[in-house]
Amino acid sequence: MQYRRLGKTNLTVSEVGLGAWALGGGYDWGKTSLQAVQETVNTALEAGINLIDTAPIYGNSEELLGRALIGQRQKVFLSTKCGLVKNGSWTDHDLRASTIVTQLENSLRFLRTDYIDIYLIHYLDPHVPWQEVFNTLSKLQMQGKIRHVGACNIPAEVLQKMADTGMLGCVQDELSLLHPQKAKHVLEICRAHDLGFMAYGPLCGGILSGKYQREPNFRRADARNYFYKCYRKEAFEKAQGLVKRVRCVAEQKQAKPAQIALAWVLAQTGVTCALAGARSSEQARQNAGGCEVQLDTEEICSLQK
Repeated sequence: MQYRRLGKTNLTVSEVGLGAWALGGGYDWGKTSLQAVQETVNTALEAGINLIDTAPIYGNSEELLGRALIGQRQKVFLSTKCGLVKNGSWTDHDLRASTIVTQLENSLRFLRTDYIDIYLIHYLDPHVPWQEVFNTLSKLQMQGKIRHVGACNIPAEVLQKMADTGMLGCVQDELSLLHPQKAKHVLEICRAHDLGFMAYGPLCGGILSGKYQREPNFRRADARNYFYKCYRKEAFEKAQGLVKRVRCVAEQKQAKPAQIALAWVLAQTGVTCALAGARSSEQARQNAGGCEVQLDTEEICSLQK
């Protein structure tokens, strides 16, 4: 495993991190078990992964991670979030101070820890100015409950203003071969302000691993039906061209397609870490190997054409 400093923070994190959304199961990904989570987490740690990213909205991932990390908390940097709240079948944006405090206290309890290494605003709340959110997070930081403040899914024009305050330590946004330009302006801001960048969705829910040869028939509530826009009809067929190119490079490099997709993300200037989801030890082990693959200019161009 290779490591990089997370922007101007004092954290040195693994180039591949473990994204815990899929581990949380629930409506988004289907059933999961504590044993599967424990095995996946242990394999990730053995492979050198030291960053695990989760959120209260990711099913019961925080509780499962807390149990899986008993006796191992010191081995990892924990990243979780605030601002999204389940309201029946709906998800509300809520960044009121009282909600942030409640979510943080719940996260600390579920994760069985006294502090969170990286605490991120999950999405903006249209009813609460981000400056007020920063005031709340600053107080929690002074209390020692969070070490570093981050922001996720923030429009570039707002992120620029956040970065100017000097309070941000890192940013999280989507970046993959299927969406190569999505984080372009965000990465420019990160480079200018020495902010760490954690890329989520580098495999787009697994499609870039080459596992889906035919259009899959997921449950209606499955995250790949509504979050990743590449599993249905024309979008799926279009993605297959890229998947074939990824597979071709993988064969040339004697690597797995998922590792090529992760290596491409890690080759982008300004990226600190690629957060890859896993629901098994094999997936965690395979993803960790993404940092060992080095792509040359010709290979990168062949993937992006």
